Amino acid sequence: MGSESWSFSRSAPIHGQLIEKSRILNQNPGPLSISQWSRIFSSRKESEIYMQTRTSKLNATDVTNAYEVLKPIVTHTDLQYSRYLSDRYHANVYLKREDQQLVRSFKLRGAYYAISQTPEGTRKAGVVCASAGNHAQGVAWTCKRMKIPATIFMPTTTPAQKVGQVKYFGGDYVTIKLTGDTFDQSADAALDFCQENGQTFIAPFDNLNTMAGQGTIAVEIFNDAKKQNLQIDDLFVAIGGGGLLSGISTYTKSVSPKTEIVGVEPSGAASMKAAFDAGHPVDLEQLDKFVDGAAVQKVGELPYATCRANVDRLCQVPDGQVCNTILDLYSKTAIVAEPAGALSVAALESNKDKIAGKTVVCVISGGNNDINRMQEIEERSLIYNGQQHYFIVNFAQRAGALREFVNEVLNPDDDITKFEYTKKVNSTMGPVLIGVRLGNVDNLDALLARVKRFDPKYINLQENQMLYRMLV
Repeated sequence: MGSESWSFSRSAPIHGQLIEKSRILNQNPGPLSISQWSRIFSSRKESEIYMQTRTSKLNATDVTNAYEVLKPIVTHTDLQYSRYLSDRYHANVYLKREDQQLVRSFKLRGAYYAISQTPEGTRKAGVVCASAGNHAQGVAWTCKRMKIPATIFMPTTTPAQKVGQVKYFGGDYVTIKLTGDTFDQSADAALDFCQENGQTFIAPFDNLNTMAGQGTIAVEIFNDAKKQNLQIDDLFVAIGGGGLLSGISTYTKSVSPKTEIVGVEPSGAASMKAAFDAGHPVDLEQLDKFVDGAAVQKVGELPYATCRANVDRLCQVPDGQVCNTILDLYSKTAIVAEPAGALSVAALESNKDKIAGKTVVCVISGGNNDINRMQEIEERSLIYNGQQHYFIVNFAQRAGALREFVNEVLNPDDDITKFEYTKKVNSTMGPVLIGVRLGNVDNLDALLARVKRFDPKYINLQENQMLYRMLV
């Protein structure tokens, strides 16, 4: 079980009233239903003050206890040496393959452990969760195994592959509700559902038992490292809500305090960095949902406090580099990683000078990649690498105009990948949407100069994201 402690100011009378209630919660640190929570706290304000004033701590014993429960349940995934990545970054790079897990994601660990620690009578009444996909699959798999009902809220933007897998793993024990455009909107709907139906919410990251279950990855890493006589210098872990990083960092610092722990998040969803900068979790004003498994608007209170104490540094990775890594892992190592699963490996590129000569472990957190996204992933990779470009160019509406563009603008090794044009009656000029893939990215400046000579009023769609999203 997780351990918690609280501190209260004596200056406010309501705080003093919460001391006894904190003791009650200490006796049951597992998940609470909304109805249970309401019986403990007399008002929403009292509950909020409690949440604001508590300090929480996950310890290594919590993680090892979770490991003993999960050992006969989950797959002990490989700690695999990557020759390709080791040669590329001049380091000894090992991959913790959670894409090999029963539901192809680490989320099973936290979901199963959190549900297992819920009192039997409570969980039989039904559990509820919110998830962009992987936590939902873990809950679904667990509930089918335990034969208990689950209601699972997922954003409407969740890839169809992940929705289908939740149905597959949960079968008749699971009801799926697609609600909201983001995880946070789904979570709000899930909590409202819990309150209305008196069921237990299984948090994907902001819960000590969930964190402990996810942290069992570190137990396996260091057990295997000991067998292989490895001293791990750097450990790279993806961040969504922070549960995985908090669990892994807690155990790692207890058994290998010199190991540097690097938390990795997408540049467009860097909610842990925002929390570190502010000194507490905050809502991101904008959220890029491409790395859907890590697109969390606000990290959890408990993971934040734990990560603040244990994590050595944070790293943000652009979506384009994530796409490069997904394609690289597949083509060079036959590993199918989802965007969030590739985050830790993607971070090696910007850290290559820091890790040279070291022993490094990257946690591949999941492999639930929708095959229908591969075209988009390749497109984003090409654009990020400066190979693919799109323009709107005015062409003369006469025969031979395209030939002139090819001869006057493109290099012999450039390729036209998109061409959309509709001839207008009684018009001398017409706009053309054209995609160009460069044979050599160093030729871009010269290409742009030639495009401008061809049409001084051309539009570079890389500089206008709204038009790009509409037209490409």
